[in-house]
Amino acid sequence: MGPSRRRFLTLASSLVAAPAISRVAWGQAPQVTLKMTHFVPPIQNAHSKLFVPWVKKVEAESGGRIKIDIYPAMGLGGTPAQLFDQVRDGVADLVWTLPGNTPGRFPSIEVFELPFVSTWRSTVNAQAIMSFYDQHLRDEFKDVHPIAVWGHDGGVIHTNKPVKTMADLKGMKIRSPTRLAGEGLKALGANGIPMPIPQVSEALAQRVIDGCVVPWEVAPALKVEELVKNHAEIPRTPTFYITTFVFAMNKAKYASLPADLKAVIDANSGQAFAKQAGQQWDQWSADAKAAIVKKGNSVTTLPAEETQRWQAATAPVREAWLKQVKERGLNGEKLLADAAAAIKKYDVA
Repeated sequence: MGPSRRRFLTLASSLVAAPAISRVAWGQAPQVTLKMTHFVPPIQNAHSKLFVPWVKKVEAESGGRIKIDIYPAMGLGGTPAQLFDQVRDGVADLVWTLPGNTPGRFPSIEVFELPFVSTWRSTVNAQAIMSFYDQHLRDEFKDVHPIAVWGHDGGVIHTNKPVKTMADLKGMKIRSPTRLAGEGLKALGANGIPMPIPQVSEALAQRVIDGCVVPWEVAPALKVEELVKNHAEIPRTPTFYITTFVFAMNKAKYASLPADLKAVIDANSGQAFAKQAGQQWDQWSADAKAAIVKKGNSVTTLPAEETQRWQAATAPVREAWLKQVKERGLNGEKLLADAAAAIKKYDVA
């Protein structure tokens, strides 16, 4: 084998093994190299349209002194439930994860995941949760340096038979995204089945479950609209459920940055990032819903009167949560009131 051929093969193999993105200019040595990981594949919107642009922006604003390699779909190993510990312990420098992956570990942010607390617009939820961070979440996430906390838009119930009333849910096996959504489904008469996102498509195809609860945005990536043909939504405030997110950096790694590079991270953190993420989620969901409607699937919008029945049926989930957080020394009523106030503040359009 000649030298040119050998060099080509070496380069090709290194590209295959490379992370999903590395955008520092060739020949320029970065001052800091960061490893980022999350739980979704590279084709999903959050990776390609939110985090890849974020990485490029941070790298550019640092003048190439920061380099960030993204390892999607748990590319650094482990399971989604381990992501928070990975960034805490320095296995990763940056992670995007769901607090709900470890039920009960982050009780204060759970308030937004209670049935009929949050709104159907991610832009509102994102800004509300980010502002709530300053009031109640600093201690909860003290082991990491949060870039942002936010939440997606209202979840949709996707099923193999129409759901127009609470009675239609009775006995159905529905994938639940969080423990509180699962308890909410149980209160409505369904069986909430906890299940990670990557398992949903196969479970639907094998008829292990009768449906799933995910936002519109997620459905096409899972081919949900091909596996079931009925979709029930509650596009109002409050809505049935949302999932919260945290985008966090290793605390020691952030502290080690020089002041001007900390400023770059800070400029791409907080409320501005949360609002942008929320706006993008809302657009992705609108696009996904339009495509599913165009496909000919049936979409049911629950009327206000039926929604009120669902709210009344799930009220015990809230009462149980209030008791649980009180036992942990938290004022659940205060958390609920402040969450509602934050949502009302940003739910202006």
